[in-house]
Amino acid sequence: MNKASLLRLVSLAAIWGASFLFMRIVVPVVGPTLLIFVRVVLAAIFLAVVGSQLRQSLHLKSNWQHYLILGAINSAIPFLLFAYAAEVVSASLLAILNATAPIWGAVIGALWSRTPLSGRAQIGLLLGLAGVAILAGVEMLALPEGGAMAIAAALGAALCYGIASIYARSAKSAPTLTPLANAHGSMWAATLLILPGLFFTPMPSKIPGTDVIAAVLILGVICSGVAYLLYFRLIADLGATSALTVTFLIPVFGVLWGRLFLGEAIGWHTLAGTVLVLLGTGLTTGFSLTSVFSARKPQDA
Repeated sequence: MNKASLLRLVSLAAIWGASFLFMRIVVPVVGPTLLIFVRVVLAAIFLAVVGSQLRQSLHLKSNWQHYLILGAINSAIPFLLFAYAAEVVSASLLAILNATAPIWGAVIGALWSRTPLSGRAQIGLLLGLAGVAILAGVEMLALPEGGAMAIAAALGAALCYGIASIYARSAKSAPTLTPLANAHGSMWAATLLILPGLFFTPMPSKIPGTDVIAAVLILGVICSGVAYLLYFRLIADLGATSALTVTFLIPVFGVLWGRLFLGEAIGWHTLAGTVLVLLGTGLTTGFSLTSVFSARKPQDA
């Protein structure tokens, strides 16, 4: 991995780790549904501009069903679940629970292909579950009423990402499209899917402050639109396996931003749970740091 790729990787982890911080700031003011609607609209507009510049068409006529499915399980549902959880769960814990997505993906993939998990993957699954149990068990003692449901919602969001990864890799289910087309089309689909929820969502009683508006803009344009572009570049340069490294870095930044800007405590359970979840993720997915730092572009292999 060269310096440029390493810089993109760290930047992406910092951006995605910050998304949980911004949700914690905005959700109490505008609510989960309105926040996520604005987030996906801003991301869709941003990606539409990029797609126009690159002259990449969505080919809606033949791919609209795919975009709806991907928009639901990779954007609309998990975004809403995380935003709901952000009403009571810390940004640090949200970032750590998000890291269980590859574990869910590995388990679902094994069920999908009817292939048993290896012994290493089973150990990883148990470690990941132990980490979640430690985090959830200790955190729920301090969370207000509804804390258990909020943690379950965050895990449900990570599960959605796992399902989406399996769907996107299935040649029989998902058409072969560029990563930008998948992101762009799914964001517009997510916008349409979330739109009806606005009719059942109370609007803020007053105009949000500039800090909240800025957080929403950053969440939509930077944490969604720009982050996708960084991720696409990493996949192109290093391959999907090496790009997975970002999963291990997001909790680090999620905990850091939560501590610096929200004053969230970092207890023994935070550290222990994070280590177990990340170790479990690495074992379950067969991830290897050696393969990451020796990664080369496909054409150089």
